[in-house]
Amino acid sequence: MNTRVMVETKDEITRIKALHKEIEQLKKLLLKKDLDQLVDDAYLKVAARKLGYKSVLKLKKKLSIKP
Repeated sequence: MNTRVMVETKDEITRIKALHKEIEQLKKLLLKKDLDQLVDDAYLKVAARKLGYKSVLKLKKKLSIKP
């Protein structure tokens, strides 16, 4: 029978909890960043259409924005 015993100090437990919390915050931040990028891309696509450009790339070239 395999038995694993982990010995952790209170400081280690506190540090592990803090790291887990930081990981969750980073995941949320990454998700927000990705969603913001999707919204920006959608707005740019709509703007390109309304301004008469066939693609977002042509609008970016006209505005000298790197793709």
